[in-house]
Amino acid sequence: MTRRRALSQHFLQNRRALHHILAVISPGPEDLILEIGAGKGVLTFPLARRAGRVIAVEKDEALLPFLKRQNFSNLQIIHADILRLDWRKLLEPYLPWPGQIKLVGNLPFSISSPLLFRVLDHRDLFPFIVFLLQKEVAERVSGHPGSKNYAPLSIFFHIFYEARIERILPAVYFSPPPKVESALISLRRRPQPLYEIDDWSDFQNFLRLCFRHRRKYLFKNLKLSGFKENEILEAFSQLALKVNTRPEQVDEVSYFHLFHLLQKKPDRL
Repeated sequence: MTRRRALSQHFLQNRRALHHILAVISPGPEDLILEIGAGKGVLTFPLARRAGRVIAVEKDEALLPFLKRQNFSNLQIIHADILRLDWRKLLEPYLPWPGQIKLVGNLPFSISSPLLFRVLDHRDLFPFIVFLLQKEVAERVSGHPGSKNYAPLSIFFHIFYEARIERILPAVYFSPPPKVESALISLRRRPQPLYEIDDWSDFQNFLRLCFRHRRKYLFKNLKLSGFKENEILEAFSQLALKVNTRPEQVDEVSYFHLFHLLQKKPDRL
């Protein structure tokens, strides 16, 4: 296995796709951009030509000499593992930023899920996000009730962001080509979250329990998770949910209310 494959790196090599990505990011002189995975600078350098400041994080030490040879006074190259980096500390010297802070990147497939959860934990920092993701993951982020891609991640992001898949990119656009298609997804933070959830960690855990076994009914998953049958039935009755309802059939609002009914906490929309 090559080092590139070990790091799950698939470098963009299609110029037309690059233009599409830049158009979605729409970098301007008022923007501060944090890029995850500078790679060979295919996206980094065009961003530095347009944005006010670019902070690019790259884990692969072998790529650093080339990246640092480029002469951009507004470009900072950080050698770090993005999952171990303190994002808030990194951006602290620039806060409050007078313009918009944008988070962008061609995410390695191997870190996309944990990284997306870190994004949610730092949602106050990033009003606008543009990622290249594995198509399946992008569809999960933007999933809607009733679809096979609808999952806790769909609900988490829907509460705080408007997600849109901008374009599907075939594997041949990358080197080495991955085994699956990629998707360009944009995430624009809502002015206010759809719901006010004080115990965010508990809500996350609750949703994971609800989707614990996708082939089982929601009622069964809740029972297996330790909730009392009579309390589940009472909550289902209040929300007009059937006992044979599957997890992917329940919308975000119902999950919000179900969580508070079973946790014995008042609803607050």
